[in-house]
Amino acid sequence: MSGFEAGIGLFALLLILIALRVPIGLAMLVAGMAGYIHLNGLMPLINLLKTAPYYRFSTYELSVIPLFLLMGQFATHAGLSQALFETANRFLGRFRGGIAMASVGGCAAFGSICGSSLATAATMGQVALPEMKRYGYSGALSTGALAAGGTLGILIPPSVILVIYAILEQSIGMMFVAAVIPGLLAALGYIVAIAVFVRLRPDAGPAAPPEARIASPGSTLRSVLVLAIFVIVIGGIYTGRFTPTEGAAIGAFLTAVMAFTAGRMRLDGLRACILGVGEASAMIFLILLGAELFNAALALTQMPQQAAEMVAASGWSPWLILSAMLLMYLVFGCVMDSLSMILLTVPIFFPLISALDFGMPPDETAVWFGILALIVVEVGLITPPVGLNVFIINGIARDVPITETYKGVLPFLASDLVRVVLLVGFPAITLTLPRLLSG
Repeated sequence: MSGFEAGIGLFALLLILIALRVPIGLAMLVAGMAGYIHLNGLMPLINLLKTAPYYRFSTYELSVIPLFLLMGQFATHAGLSQALFETANRFLGRFRGGIAMASVGGCAAFGSICGSSLATAATMGQVALPEMKRYGYSGALSTGALAAGGTLGILIPPSVILVIYAILEQSIGMMFVAAVIPGLLAALGYIVAIAVFVRLRPDAGPAAPPEARIASPGSTLRSVLVLAIFVIVIGGIYTGRFTPTEGAAIGAFLTAVMAFTAGRMRLDGLRACILGVGEASAMIFLILLGAELFNAALALTQMPQQAAEMVAASGWSPWLILSAMLLMYLVFGCVMDSLSMILLTVPIFFPLISALDFGMPPDETAVWFGILALIVVEVGLITPPVGLNVFIINGIARDVPITETYKGVLPFLASDLVRVVLLVGFPAITLTLPRLLSG
């Protein structure tokens, strides 16, 4: 069996384990260990296990992950999702479809301190769905808007997936800054999609009455404080005032202060926050370990290098190769979580991308490709026939058939397609802000 065939076999084994509902981290761990034993023997695997986990988890940069997760936990317990929704609704609720637009705005703001698409969708869904149901919004529009809005958590800093990609290939500050404009474009595109939806179906999203658009002074203040925390954390990291880990710690501390001063945090809540962070961190680190062993076995097969040589010798256009990669992200993003996708594919795709000429320096190509990959993985979260965000929102809105939710996400998928085409065709949209800030 050739190395390339062995690499294909590893992926086949991984997909079989996933189909058997083995957790993705454990599936990568088992497939990686089996492949390593087959290619190199048992004792080399034991030697690898003595060192690889330590070197992976002792990396200082990884400490940023539980701190950003803690920041999101404190934000949830501080009731920021409700405050952000009320503030957005104050400005957007007067328009037809305005409550759905406010939900997207709330998702964007909450994603900026939560960093998780699934958590953003679940939290904002509990806040906004009852409001949209109360004012007669259709099930398709209300659930579709929240499923799509939840995906903003993966792109708007400080996204955990952005952190992981940055640790693999780029600086965290550079990735955070590069994601700002694409993230804002995503939110704007979703709002435009809602406006088109309600123009075609006016009864699907009536404007909210004046009494529903009143935000309390406390909600407005907390929303302003969220913006301040975002600017402090992201601005401080990029300007070098503090490291990403220090920035995450400052953000977690500030959101904790907000939670305690708002009277929403007690000892039980603090315990729940810490346990939640521990569980989420353990899951992420298991996936990291599984990916480490799987990629080590994959490296033994020489499959990534052979694939790069095959692509280089094919004579295909760099843009065609990039399009094929993005299509693969979209397909596999429908059935796999975003973190696993990034960890599995970056070691294979990144050498290919780095060898292609897109008319920009290699470091800019790395940033641009990372943002594109994250966007397409994000689209997979709402793409039929699976779409994890669709299932989360549909689990909250049990009275809405899942087919209605799938119909509701179609306008947002169209918006995502337009955005991907724009960012592929005009890399400067992603790179302008990093270029300006780096001088």
